[in-house]
Amino acid sequence: MKVRNLVLSVSMACAALSGALVSTAAMAQAKEQFFPVLVYRTGAYAPNGVPFANGYVDYLKLVNARGGINGVKLSFEECETGYATDRGVECYERLKGKGATVFQPLSTGITFALTEKAPNDKIPLITAGYGRSESSDGGVFKWNFPIAGTYWVAADALVQQIAKKEGGMDKLKGKKIALVYHDSPFGKEPIPLLQERAAQLGFQLSLLPVTAPGVEQKATWLQVRQQRPDHVMLWGWGVMNSTALKEAQATGYPREKMWGVWWAGAEPDVKDVGAGAKGYNAVTMQHGTEKGADVVKEVLAKLHDKGQGTGPKEEVGDVLYMRGLMSAMFAVEGVRAAQERFAKGKVVTGEQARWGYENLNLTQPKLDALGFKGVLRPISTSCQDHMGANWARVHTWDGAKWQFSSEWLQADEQVLKPMVKAAADKYAAEKKLTRRAPADCQS
Repeated sequence: MKVRNLVLSVSMACAALSGALVSTAAMAQAKEQFFPVLVYRTGAYAPNGVPFANGYVDYLKLVNARGGINGVKLSFEECETGYATDRGVECYERLKGKGATVFQPLSTGITFALTEKAPNDKIPLITAGYGRSESSDGGVFKWNFPIAGTYWVAADALVQQIAKKEGGMDKLKGKKIALVYHDSPFGKEPIPLLQERAAQLGFQLSLLPVTAPGVEQKATWLQVRQQRPDHVMLWGWGVMNSTALKEAQATGYPREKMWGVWWAGAEPDVKDVGAGAKGYNAVTMQHGTEKGADVVKEVLAKLHDKGQGTGPKEEVGDVLYMRGLMSAMFAVEGVRAAQERFAKGKVVTGEQARWGYENLNLTQPKLDALGFKGVLRPISTSCQDHMGANWARVHTWDGAKWQFSSEWLQADEQVLKPMVKAAADKYAAEKKLTRRAPADCQS
C-alpha cells in the first residue's frame, strides 16, 4: 500500500511538473506574435518567390530589432508551397494551430481555397495585390484583405495608361488589345474588368492563355503576330514573363507596346533578357525598385551589415523584395492597430488582428515614420473597403533598370464599385451568406 501511494505521489508530482513546464512553454510562446510565412523558394516560380520571401522575413526581423510591436516580439515559421494550391492548404492546416495571426498565401489559387476556410478558423488573409478582386468588399468577405490593390485596379490602371499613350480614352475605339495570361485563377482575374472596359470604350480584346508554367509560348506569339494587336498585356508570373519577352523579341513585337501586371514587372522578369526587354512597361503596386528608401537603409544597417539579413544583400530594395517588405508591414501594422483597441503591448488573436486590418489607417506621416516615404501613398481600410487604396504607377525597363514612366494612376471607382458589388453579391448567393450588419463592423 505504501509503495502504491509512493508511486501515486511521484506520478502526481511528475504530472504537476509536466503541466507546469507545458504552461511555462505556452506562456513563453504567448508572449510572441506568430506570423506564418507561406513561401515558394523551390520550383518553377522560385526566382520570383524567393526575393518576396526574403523581404517579408527581413521586415519581421526589422520589427524585432526595433523592439517589437509595443514590446511584443514576433516569431515566424516558413512553409514551402511550391506555388501549389494543395501544398498551400497543407501549410495552412499545419500552421494555423500555432496561434497564427494572419496568412498571406502569395497565390491566387491558394487564396481561393483558403477563402472557404478562414471564416471558420477566424484567421484573416492578406492578399496584397492578388487573390479575388471582389474580396475588397468587406461586407461579404469579412476575412479577406486585398490591401492596396486588386487585379481589377491593375488592369484599369493599364487601360488608362494605354489610353494616354494613344491620346485619350476615346482613341481606344477600334484598337486591338491582347491579353497574354497565365492559364490559372491568377491569370483569369483581369478578364471581367477588361471585358467591361472593352464594351465601354470600343476596343477589341483577344484572350491568349498560356499553360503554366509558361516556358512554351511559340503558338501564343504566332497568334500575336497574326492578330497584330496595338498593345499586349502580359499577366504572367515566374519564367512565363521572361519567356514572353524573348518571344516578343523573336517575333519583332515592340516591347514598348507590352504592359505587364505588377507580378510581371520585376528584376527576375527582365534581367536575362537585358537590352532585349528595353521599353517594356509594367504597372506597379505603388512602389518600384526602392534602393534609396529609408526602410531599405534601415534593413541594411540593422540586419545585413550585422550578418542577420535574409538573402543577398544586393537584392535589398529590388521590386519583389519591396513587395515582401510592404506586405509584412501591412501584417504588422494591423496588429498594432488591434493592440491599440484590445491590448496594447499584448499578443492579439487572429480575430482581433482582423479588426486591425479592417481599421488600418496608414497616413503619410505614419508611412514616412516606418521608412516608406516616397514609396507608398496613404492606405485606409474600413468595414466595407478591405483594399484601402487604388493607386498605381507604371515603370519601364530602360535596358538596365526600372524607371517610373507615368504619373500616379487611380482606378476608376465608377467602373470598379458596381463590378465588385455584383461579384461579391453573386459569391454571397452561391455560398448562402448574408451581408454584414452595421453592428458587425464594430466587432
